Amino acid sequence: MSAATLYDKVWDLHRVADLPGGSTQLFIGLHLIHEVTSPQAFTALHDLGLPVRHPERTVATVDHIVPTTSQARPFADPLAEEMLATLEANCAAHGITLHGLGSGRQGIVHVIAPELGLTQPGMTVACGDSHTSTHGAFGAIAFGIGTSQVRDVLASQSLAMNKLRVRRIWVEGTLQPGVYAKDLVLHVIRSLGVKGGVGHAYEFAGPAIDALSMEERMTLCNMAIEGGARVGYCNPDATTFAYLRGRPHAPAGEAWERAVAWWSSLASGPDAVYDDEVRFDAAAIAPTVTWGITPGQGIGVDECVPTLEQTPAEERPLAEEAYRYMDLTPGTPIAGLPVDVCFIGSCTNGRLSDLRAAAAVARGRRVAAGIKAFVVPGSEQVAAAAEAEGLDAVFRAAGFEWREPGCSMCLAMNPDRLEGRQISASSSNRNFKGRQGSASGRTLLMSPAMVAAAAVRGQVADVRELLATAPADPAAAPLAAGRP
Repeated sequence: MSAATLYDKVWDLHRVADLPGGSTQLFIGLHLIHEVTSPQAFTALHDLGLPVRHPERTVATVDHIVPTTSQARPFADPLAEEMLATLEANCAAHGITLHGLGSGRQGIVHVIAPELGLTQPGMTVACGDSHTSTHGAFGAIAFGIGTSQVRDVLASQSLAMNKLRVRRIWVEGTLQPGVYAKDLVLHVIRSLGVKGGVGHAYEFAGPAIDALSMEERMTLCNMAIEGGARVGYCNPDATTFAYLRGRPHAPAGEAWERAVAWWSSLASGPDAVYDDEVRFDAAAIAPTVTWGITPGQGIGVDECVPTLEQTPAEERPLAEEAYRYMDLTPGTPIAGLPVDVCFIGSCTNGRLSDLRAAAAVARGRRVAAGIKAFVVPGSEQVAAAAEAEGLDAVFRAAGFEWREPGCSMCLAMNPDRLEGRQISASSSNRNFKGRQGSASGRTLLMSPAMVAAAAVRGQVADVRELLATAPADPAAAPLAAGRP
């Protein structure tokens, strides 16, 4: 049983009571809501005649259903308009802060909370969205919850939960140029499986993790859920504190120094005990692409689609299903597979550093003929910062569409959708059947830089080759090699 890890410390600090049956009533420090999973929860609250217990600990935004081409109200989709209007009414009725469209702070919930300094080390963070694990990058225990649990947090600011086992994912070495946090986490999921983390919290640690920026750590923790883990986190350090300092909701003055001292004390120390540990070598990881219908069906861009003989016996039925759905022949290279749509964005990879990495590939090049390529910033702040740097101009010059912030094609609860059998090169987090809006559409997950490479080549391509060569336009600025 784990002991003295950050997970254990934060769990104990937020324990309200031990409940019959072995679960714990856990206090929730930050509750994030959006327009999709909150309406039914508020209705249940109203039916019970209950107020929101701590409205100051709940923060709302709109992200899943918003269109990215035009966000003028009312929306063309009447259901989307109704969902947003309902969120607005509920937040107004209960005194909950809503970062709405045009506020300058709207965006994907897992992008805006960190950039506003709402997410901090030592917190428990809950949201009606599975990728809430993103916030663990700050040394928080963060997890997705269902609509009935959203109701419970609104009513009581607590949840009944069972404690997880803690697995340390130790990563040695250094990621090579052209290899990013997205590749690292896809490699981990490929190695451990999509169910490997069930019942676990993943602690990401080691020299390679320490070297990651906060935005890269968020990408890593975001996809812990795709490996079956309920929680993914990194220990807070100087990188964490530098990111948080000066943000709107971060402590200031003497409170800042006290906060840093306390946050530092929460990190897993040399006396920490883990339920188990798995080790990886960052230098051995290549740019990674999913070929199948789960995030665990991934391979290096220089590899071939695995054959049944190369697949563990228990995974062969799923592999055969993936071959049929993706229309792929086992043993063929993944590089060179034609794509139709290239999407850069999502709560996994819609932050400023992601856009910089993709722009470094797009600069001086052109999107291949027949390819639909578009970029969706993760928030209004990300969009403003990218535009201030001229990244939008780089993408437009290359033939990408520059869109308004939102979840977009990650889950297609908005107009951004695949059509028919289109193949998408996507920087998002799930490649399930129908995930991007078409029941027969196909999704290849990869890093934003790899998506940009696919866009200009019109097929899956090794971004390392593009980073090593000059852009087509000799007057273009030189490409930035490696991670931003």
